[in-house]
Amino acid sequence: MVKKIVFLLVILVGAGQLAFAKVSRAEKKALIDLYESTNGLHWVRKWDLDEAVEEWHGITVENNHVVAINLFRNNLMGPLPESISSLKYLKVLNLAFNHITGEIPENIVALENLEVLKLEMNRIKGEIPVEIGRLKNLQELTAFNNFIEGRIPGSIGEISQLRTLNLSSNMLRGEIPSSIGKLTKLERLGLFQNTLFGEIPAEMGQLSMLKELVLSNNGLGGSIPAEFGQLASLEILQLQNNAFDSFKGLEQMDQDQFLVFDYDKKDDKLEFRDVDFSRTRMADTKFEDDEIDE
Repeated sequence: MVKKIVFLLVILVGAGQLAFAKVSRAEKKALIDLYESTNGLHWVRKWDLDEAVEEWHGITVENNHVVAINLFRNNLMGPLPESISSLKYLKVLNLAFNHITGEIPENIVALENLEVLKLEMNRIKGEIPVEIGRLKNLQELTAFNNFIEGRIPGSIGEISQLRTLNLSSNMLRGEIPSSIGKLTKLERLGLFQNTLFGEIPAEMGQLSMLKELVLSNNGLGGSIPAEFGQLASLEILQLQNNAFDSFKGLEQMDQDQFLVFDYDKKDDKLEFRDVDFSRTRMADTKFEDDEIDE
């Protein structure tokens, strides 16, 4: 009888330890570094560092690992720490609508389980990490309304699961990399209001699932690729305020498919079919993000 009681106690103690198991020291340190680097004492919803990590606002823990950080609109101020790369199991990183400064840490590409990366409406500067393509599982990358500069890395075409890419309202320059044409699952692409130039790569005609394409307010030139006629899923197309020589490539498109269709001029020589220009409008890329459910 005594042996049975001891055995039951051992099981109960073991179960209790599992119930209160903690995340690794490295993961907890990375979170504390984030808290301190972004002025946690002034957050809207602060962390009590004496509580268990899973009790901290915006943190989701599964199987003793941090899998989501959602600190949307929480008054984060300051740069992201390099140690964020220690959160190897992270799937969601939502830091949108804050006051984050500094650059995107280059080693953020080590978060290879990441599926959602939302950095929009901050004050981030510097360049997009060259090896961003290592984030193979990324489905959503939004970083609009920052001060990000430099070129769009060609490796971005390696993020084969990407469905949303919005880098609008930054200081990006150079040509749109042709590798974007490899993102065959992409549904939304926003590059509005940068300093991009050169021709639109014909490879973008391979984006058969693309529903929204916003390239307005850049310095893009040349002709609209005839390959745009292959974009059968496209509903929103905005090309205005660029330096295109010709819009004739638009003739290859089915104009009935559009909810929004904007370009610089209505060329009388173009043979559009049943375009209702009264329906066109400027798509607002500065939309307010929805907070991810915790």
